[in-house]
Amino acid sequence: MDQLNQLAIDLGAKLKRKGYMLALAESCTGGMAAQWITSVPGSSMWFDRGFVTYSNQSKIEMLGVQAETIEQYGAVSEQTAIEMVYGALKQSQAKVAVSITGIAGPDGGSLTKPVGTVCFAWASLDGGLTKSTKWFGGDRAQIRQQACIEAMQGLLTILA
Repeated sequence: MDQLNQLAIDLGAKLKRKGYMLALAESCTGGMAAQWITSVPGSSMWFDRGFVTYSNQSKIEMLGVQAETIEQYGAVSEQTAIEMVYGALKQSQAKVAVSITGIAGPDGGSLTKPVGTVCFAWASLDGGLTKSTKWFGGDRAQIRQQACIEAMQGLLTILA
């Protein structure tokens, strides 16, 4: 947990220095990344908003994810993560955003997408886009925590 706190502090310092606002689109983490980010005093200077879009319908309604994308690739896919991150940018005042969608378990996994599969997308208004799929081990809490770490580390990387 100390790692998440330090990442949130470092991320806030970097965003504040650049004058950027951040938006989050979270599914499997259920707002955990936003909780860590808003635990940093002064985060309102650099954190605009977070979207917790747990259901497929919420991804469609709040972030503009295409139903066809979810049907073809699944809610846990880089394609869905990309549409989520672009939706977060479009529906906010942020210059940079990250999306997180995955299977935290203990159920819901398959042979092709086992428990611990998490897809990410990072995007900025300047047109930068990075996407990634990771496979995390551990229980539900550990998978969600690792996903938050990866999301914040990815933000720090694209802001470097």
